[in-house]
Amino acid sequence: MMFQPRMHNKIEGFSVLGGLRRRYWNGITADLWDVECASYAGGYYVARDPRLFILLDHRGAGRPTVKRTAGEKGMSQDSNLSPISYIPADVELWVDIRDVQYVRHLDIHFDVDAMNRRLGDDLDPQRLREPRLSFTDSRIVTLSQLIATEIANPEPLHDLYGDGLALSLLIDVLKLGKTEPRRRGALAPWQLRRAKNFIEEHCLRNIRLEELAAITGLSQSHFSHSFKAATGMAPHEWQMSARLDRAKHLLKSGGYMLTTIAAETGFADHAHFSRTFRKYVGVTPSQWKKSHIE
Repeated sequence: MMFQPRMHNKIEGFSVLGGLRRRYWNGITADLWDVECASYAGGYYVARDPRLFILLDHRGAGRPTVKRTAGEKGMSQDSNLSPISYIPADVELWVDIRDVQYVRHLDIHFDVDAMNRRLGDDLDPQRLREPRLSFTDSRIVTLSQLIATEIANPEPLHDLYGDGLALSLLIDVLKLGKTEPRRRGALAPWQLRRAKNFIEEHCLRNIRLEELAAITGLSQSHFSHSFKAATGMAPHEWQMSARLDRAKHLLKSGGYMLTTIAAETGFADHAHFSRTFRKYVGVTPSQWKKSHIE
């Protein structure tokens, strides 16, 4: 399936030479631009997905300047000394270009969920959120040049070639190392995260096992087995734990009657709530409330 980058920009002073050249590789979109610049060119770009801006070539006495806000001084981006910028999702990149007649650059956008599925591990959320402007790395530069050559090739090689280059580049940019293998049968981190988030969001209603299996791409029996292998709990036990956590929060606030808390957390009545709470927590809601407020 093609990954379409979601991007908004407001720019001026650029004339695209030869049109946009674009390739799609399994969750990755790579754009190669050859651009003629006016005496001043610039503006801002913001995308819904993380992306890389790699300056491959420029001609003129000046240097493009990149920055995160319009008011910043900015950093010079040089095709030889500091050609690479990483921009997280929903973060603006401002560009000012003076005394530059021509720019060639590569833009690589990637879908985080697709990369998690492919790599079998969670991408570090902190690293994904941190912009890195105007840096260099010899391996990334080499991979970028190979990707640009493949995009420009009128007779492109097999898709696996470009896909392998682009995936290698992202692994290098995000510094993904080899991870310890997960326990046999357990969910992949992206599957576990998606299932937990879904249960947390919908814990007050009846969640069907087929819903959880569908969002993780597994059969119901496979998901149920793998979820328990990963967490030590069956999916319905995890959901009940999430509901009781919400009940505990309401109990600690001290402002709600037990009948109200039972209704707010999806139990049939006060008796059902108390019975279930004692089964899972070991004490009644009243006893738990007393020990955590006084």
